[in-house]
Amino acid sequence: MNLSLPRNTTESLDMIIGGYPWQKGDEAIFAEQDYGAMRDQFKLISKKYGVTNKIISLPNHPTSDAEIVSLYESQITPKTKLLMVCHMINITGQILPIKKICEMAHEHGVDVMVDGAHCIGHIDVNISELGCDYYGSSLHKWLSVPLGSGMLYVAKPHISKIWPLFADHTDDVPEIRRLNHTGTLPVHTDLAIDDAIDYLERIGIRRKEERLRYLQRYWSDAVRDVEHIIVNTPVEAHRSCGIANVGITHIKPADLAKVLLEEYNIFTVAIDSANVQGCRITPNIYTTTKELDQFVLALKTLAVRT
Repeated sequence: MNLSLPRNTTESLDMIIGGYPWQKGDEAIFAEQDYGAMRDQFKLISKKYGVTNKIISLPNHPTSDAEIVSLYESQITPKTKLLMVCHMINITGQILPIKKICEMAHEHGVDVMVDGAHCIGHIDVNISELGCDYYGSSLHKWLSVPLGSGMLYVAKPHISKIWPLFADHTDDVPEIRRLNHTGTLPVHTDLAIDDAIDYLERIGIRRKEERLRYLQRYWSDAVRDVEHIIVNTPVEAHRSCGIANVGITHIKPADLAKVLLEEYNIFTVAIDSANVQGCRITPNIYTTTKELDQFVLALKTLAVRT
């Protein structure tokens, strides 16, 4: 497995976007629901190289995998070089059919870069089976490694064509280390990765995934049919895990996050863009159903508040 350890997903994927061998007139595809840092990097390379960025909008409640795949495919032309896709959309928790998207893109000769920031340590991921060309993640999220620890996978045939962020003495060697020269870093962060993996293996990634999905469904199923409450995460179990997004029709996301924190001591993240108006909810394995009962009560109370 060709892995390097940048500081986070942003550094991992921006290295690929910025180091890709772009030519004027090339095209890139991504979604407006993708993470802002990577969208900004695509804007930067558009200015620098004359690349055309083609942006789709993903539905919060897709009818099928085919609907999602076709959205990306509809934008592909002979000029398309790179397609970026979220494995799990950070603002809603929706899991996308990565393998099917990769198979489709490769049929058109297009590379696929996957943003898996919220996936490693969250769901059972086998990068080799996905068939992607690039995969980035943040180990400080669901794997619980200290801040400053990320992961980048690059399929071996592509290693030599990516321009490194910093020069390395192995630049002419087609190995992943040529992309991982970032100077002196706090070694204790990297050393903590082994301990975090040991902890995860003691729990079991499938058990953890099942627990996180159970907790999310515990609260989201309780409010999906409540008047004035909108769950912005798909109802099908395989399309999400621990993360979900919920809104109240008459309360702005920022106001909802504020009242949940000030009145109920519940911290959330307000999202008000890209077809998503609500708050991101991220329980972890140690969250209790009693705590989620309080959250559900808070939502139902606010839903009828005028």
